[in-house]
Amino acid sequence: MEFYDIDKISSMKSKDIRHIFDTLDERDYNDFIKMFSKDTRKSTQTLCVRLEKKIEKLRQEDQRLDLISQYENDAYLAGYQLVAGIDEVGRGPLAGPVVAAVVILKKGTKIRGINDSKKIPEKKREELYDLILDQALDYGIGMASPSEIDEHNILNATYIAMRRAIDKLKYRPDCLLNDAVRIPGVDIHQVPIIKGDSKSISIGAASIVAKVTRDRMMYDYDKEYPGYNFSSNKGYGTNEHYDGIRAKGKCPIHRESFLKNFRDTI
Repeated sequence: MEFYDIDKISSMKSKDIRHIFDTLDERDYNDFIKMFSKDTRKSTQTLCVRLEKKIEKLRQEDQRLDLISQYENDAYLAGYQLVAGIDEVGRGPLAGPVVAAVVILKKGTKIRGINDSKKIPEKKREELYDLILDQALDYGIGMASPSEIDEHNILNATYIAMRRAIDKLKYRPDCLLNDAVRIPGVDIHQVPIIKGDSKSISIGAASIVAKVTRDRMMYDYDKEYPGYNFSSNKGYGTNEHYDGIRAKGKCPIHRESFLKNFRDTI
């Protein structure tokens, strides 16, 4: 960042200081405060206060990322080389597949904002999805169809989706961090973590990839099967969804086994 002494800063217009502020690189935040906090104008002081709050927010986020990287770090310390996180979305809806994703992040990867996908606004999830796929060492996505859910039940269908996601990987992990479950038929060391999507950066990344993938599918299904509001409810049992079933009947992506529980409702 260019050096500005107090004489030069005092001669600058507020809009020019604001332009510098708006184009700052994160590495220059502290330098900006050090130089421009000497300017007594209220507009400049406001920018410095805003930047101090932003620095504190980023510090807290970095601390959170350190905390949710602990399971990965413990696995590396135990001698594991490829640590993956796996998660699923879509166990509860009346329609659509259950989707699983597995993500192997490079050791030490920190992507600000990764968390349980349910806690992240849709626009931010989309941004994180691209960052995760760009920075991941490897990832895989698998799913089980509504008919497979009906045939095997939702838990076993979830395991099917997870195994398919693992099979899509180019690299075989030697440690798998799971969100609460232990996947049968997978010969990899597994670490089930309760609420793992908010406690492990790898599981959080997987939850985002799975969520964005499934949501995009439901947007497409809304065009293919209009009248159920799939783009909004993502297949869950909302009033609009039930109204659509009453008006149009079931469609090919509905889960027969789930609808049986709601016969009195529909």
